[in-house]
Amino acid sequence: MKTRQLGGHGLTVSTIGYGAMGVTSFYGASDEAAALATVHKAYDLGVTFFDTAELYGWGENETFIGKAVEGFRDDVVLATKFGFIPDPEGGLSIGLNSTPENIRRVTENSLRYLKTDRIDLLYQHRPDPNVPIEDVAGAVADLVKEGKVLHFGLSEAGEKTLRRAHAVHPVAALQTEYSLFARDVEVLFPMLQDLGIGFVPYSPLGRGFLTGHAKPADEYEESDFRRFDPRWQPGNFEKNVDAVKKVKAFAETKNASVSQLALAWLLAQGDDIVPIPGTRSQDRLAENVGAAELELSSEDLSAIAEILPKGGFGARYAEAFMPEWD
Repeated sequence: MKTRQLGGHGLTVSTIGYGAMGVTSFYGASDEAAALATVHKAYDLGVTFFDTAELYGWGENETFIGKAVEGFRDDVVLATKFGFIPDPEGGLSIGLNSTPENIRRVTENSLRYLKTDRIDLLYQHRPDPNVPIEDVAGAVADLVKEGKVLHFGLSEAGEKTLRRAHAVHPVAALQTEYSLFARDVEVLFPMLQDLGIGFVPYSPLGRGFLTGHAKPADEYEESDFRRFDPRWQPGNFEKNVDAVKKVKAFAETKNASVSQLALAWLLAQGDDIVPIPGTRSQDRLAENVGAAELELSSEDLSAIAEILPKGGFGARYAEAFMPEWD
């Protein structure tokens, strides 16, 4: 697979990465053996960028990725994230914690879970309003000096936060949801280019809607995020299904699947954009990787824009969970 420069700070990764969140979290039960085989297949197909986080099972997902890439660790880029507080009652999280002390604690845990001596890209998972971003960037800068972290990233951050962080330590990448269905982050692209910050779209297939296999919300398991995603709710769901049908019809004119077209569309938005689709299926993985070879003309992009000029129908999070940018 071809590679891309993720921003202007020396980080080179495969054109398409692998988002591991869904292996252990948010999308129902998983078969670890099948998931391991999928990660190994990703590497065989040229994927060198693997994304995880502390939040994804509080060590469970990082442990899985550490095990999965152990045989080829030095050939890949590992990204993980810090910044949430575990819920002692077993829920997802009870808040944010990006204090320098917690950043160091989480990083040491992540290094152990991932079975590695350095984290290639360490993100703040969400901005913490109680900790100045300058303190966060300074804490990560210290870890960079120690060789435990190689690059610093932010997730779901706004322009002011990015500029303030970048003034303390270079920000290599921003990770935010972005797809044909979720377009609000595009307002930040000029600033990212100005600062040399790469962009990593998570949920690049609209949390699976853009695979063409979405089901109504109540057909997913109770633990599945999509039961509560606004895009799956009655009213929005039907409109999104109709839009995907139109995208699929256009994709067929390109001898591509709707997933491949959606990923190729992302790649066409900038040379330093690297989506991280996640899947447990080797067939879906091969399909996603194939998108790296699909080139879209300006006419193709215009045709897609006619179908989805402003994104999908419904917010990308329920109101209580919508990230606030600053």
